[in-house]
Amino acid sequence: MPNWEDYKAEAKGRGALALELYVVTSVPAAEPAAVKAALPAHLSYQRSLEDNGQLVLAGPLSDESGTIMEGAGLIIYRAATMEAARALAEADPMHRAKARSFTLRKWLVNEGSLNITLGLSTGRASML
Repeated sequence: MPNWEDYKAEAKGRGALALELYVVTSVPAAEPAAVKAALPAHLSYQRSLEDNGQLVLAGPLSDESGTIMEGAGLIIYRAATMEAARALAEADPMHRAKARSFTLRKWLVNEGSLNITLGLSTGRASML
């Protein structure tokens, strides 16, 4: 397997976006009551990260069938380093309370598209 930095340089060289982000997979580590108790502080924390540009996307994951809410979540951070991203994840009230545990990985965004609609007179936005 190639070195991460070498692969990133190769991706940039071929014209890919090569945007480095950090992905947290957060899974329940305690009873559902502990997750529920930490939820308000977790959501407030997420909002503060969103406001200062560190949170890219976040939300819950279903089970593999797509029909059951398991309490797991996916969080994507914008950070300068793996250590900075880890500090963001560790500071999340959900993880500090040990209601969830997490894994952290770098993610190199190379391809894809986003469609954003902004209503100039309504002030509404939607994303597909």
